[in-house]
Amino acid sequence: MKKNNPMWKCVLRAAVSALTAFAVGQAAHAQDAKIPVVAAENFYGDVVQQLGGDRVDVTSILSNPDQDPHLFEASPKTARALQHASLVVYNGADYDPWMTKLLAASKNDARKTLVTAELVGKKSGDNPHLWYDPATMPVVARAVSAALASADPAHKAAYDANLAKFLDSLKPIAGKVDALRSQYAHAPVTATEPVFGYMSDAIGLDMRNQRFQLAAMNDTEASASDIAAFERDLRERRVRVLIYNSQATEALTKRMLTLAQQSHVPTVSVTETQPAGKHYQQWMLAQLDALGNALAANNAGGANKGTAQ
Repeated sequence: MKKNNPMWKCVLRAAVSALTAFAVGQAAHAQDAKIPVVAAENFYGDVVQQLGGDRVDVTSILSNPDQDPHLFEASPKTARALQHASLVVYNGADYDPWMTKLLAASKNDARKTLVTAELVGKKSGDNPHLWYDPATMPVVARAVSAALASADPAHKAAYDANLAKFLDSLKPIAGKVDALRSQYAHAPVTATEPVFGYMSDAIGLDMRNQRFQLAAMNDTEASASDIAAFERDLRERRVRVLIYNSQATEALTKRMLTLAQQSHVPTVSVTETQPAGKHYQQWMLAQLDALGNALAANNAGGANKGTAQ
């Protein structure tokens, strides 16, 4: 067929149209494709979801509030999710060491990794429960938003708007912390583990029995003198509240809970995993409300302040 033949021109135009339609379709598909994200802990996954909206597909590895996260063992399903992720967010500071191993075994040069401990300047040996520090999530949110905008620049304006909305939604938490600090700064409290430690510091509470807490967190045996000091604080009501990790109720933790109840010391449950059906903001506020109620209940004629442990 000659190239100047009208039929040839029709065929050529049809081919060009088909290729153009294919290219447009492919571009639309690429724009519609969600960014695959893996979060080691579900509270980081929740933050990513709030920032990314329907532009992200988030898989959270630790998501069961009834399971001790320290007993977690990675599965092949976890490894597969990491292999296909464009963005990975995890805690660091030795809280989720299995993530480092999984990432090393699943090389992906295109994958962006955010480590909360690195973002906030924490290291191995520091209290790893970084999400209880009111200063942590704004830093994480900004880094996540930037990573999403880099992966999907066409929707940067949406990510910026979601970031502003998220940061604004954290203000009630800061307000509650300020209110508790103004009323209960230096109030003596204790805990079975340092899960709530950063939040306690932000409120200005006098946290006692910290050697006991570190032993519990590191799964080592607390000394007899530290156990005796903890029991004395409860028995003599030297503390206003006992804060306990309800995901790790070993025999010694149960013993302290029983003693607190017998001594009429209010107890407050905290968790290391975000409860199902709640956003990070709701989770934090619920625990702060519970703490405020417990401190108020034991405010009148409450604990005698003693020497910090």
